[in-house]
Amino acid sequence: MRILLVLACLGACAGGELYQKKPGAQTRWSSFENPKAAKGAGGASNHGAKGRAFEPLEAGQTKTLLDFQGSGVVRRIWITIPLRDPQMLRSLRLDMYWDNARTPAVSVPFGDFFGAIHGSAVRLENELFSNPEGRSFNCYIPMPFRTAARITVTNESGRDLRAFFYDVDLETAPKPDPEALFFHAWWHRDHATELGRDFEILPAVRGQGRFLGAHVGVIAPEGIDGWWGEGEVKMYLDGDSALPTIVGTGTEDYIGTGWGQGLFQSRYQGSLVSDQKSRQYAFYRYHVPDPVYFHQDARITLQQIGGNVKSKVVEMVRRGAAIRPISVSEEKRFTPLLESGNSVLDDPAPADAWVNFYESQDVSAVALFYLDRSENGLGRLAPALARTAGLPQSPAK
Repeated sequence: MRILLVLACLGACAGGELYQKKPGAQTRWSSFENPKAAKGAGGASNHGAKGRAFEPLEAGQTKTLLDFQGSGVVRRIWITIPLRDPQMLRSLRLDMYWDNARTPAVSVPFGDFFGAIHGSAVRLENELFSNPEGRSFNCYIPMPFRTAARITVTNESGRDLRAFFYDVDLETAPKPDPEALFFHAWWHRDHATELGRDFEILPAVRGQGRFLGAHVGVIAPEGIDGWWGEGEVKMYLDGDSALPTIVGTGTEDYIGTGWGQGLFQSRYQGSLVSDQKSRQYAFYRYHVPDPVYFHQDARITLQQIGGNVKSKVVEMVRRGAAIRPISVSEEKRFTPLLESGNSVLDDPAPADAWVNFYESQDVSAVALFYLDRSENGLGRLAPALARTAGLPQSPAK
């Protein structure tokens, strides 16, 4: 019961009621002005006159943003940099280690983690992240640790950053909460998904935890005419194998909208990029008021399904487009083609009937989750060249 209450609060009440005392808690900030987050040690450079507000982050260099021994919770991370193009934002690597673990719990492209999906640093304000004017990056996800916390950033862009500003705000505790879960984030990209095989937002992880949500980027395929977002999110929890316990009804439905997907932002769901010209789309969904818990294991997937009217689909099939029709829908009739074995070419539905089809998309995602251990076993982050392939220098709109 206690762990459910702690996680349900998240950032909104993570520090308790505003008026309550919290014996033993101390506030610390790590920055270049106080890199050890030590008591009474801030602003020592230049006789206290703003002597070390930033440092350069050269190509290939790693900077340690936090290296703290003890127990506590990271409450907020703020960063700003002068170069915020898609290549740079996806080339910076952010790593977080809890309790002196050998491998990071978080290893993600900087931009995608902070909501700049596809490297598009748009103005953002939601429950867990913000970018007030499109040029700073804030995270408010509480990140508990029991014995140690270390956060680093590595410049894998091949370009120097002349200035890197940050602070990491944490609350120390006299003793750790034994029931607190560790925060994790994992990113990966599939440049061309296989027809009929779902993209894994979160590959299988074992343990007890909570799926917090995801930042997802889609680049729809060229030469395929129609709407790209008919794919359903599926959640395989606690021993699910062939079929999931939780299944949605469509991609835009999963993020709280419907009948297509334009630009919008709200506390727990939003669509930050919807660019028909570049065919780039970016969106987020957080399971804060509707928690997704697991007690043994979890795997989260997203289908790549497009749709269009039958006449357009028949035309694409006849010219050999890389699609596989799966269903035909009209006012009083629904035909699941994969069950019936019928072809869309022979289906009697009128030309304006709706047809869904598998297609191959370029999909990437940051999965946000809590786990009862400090390592997740999901493997290393892909190299910068693989992360940035096909992204422009300037962001999509």
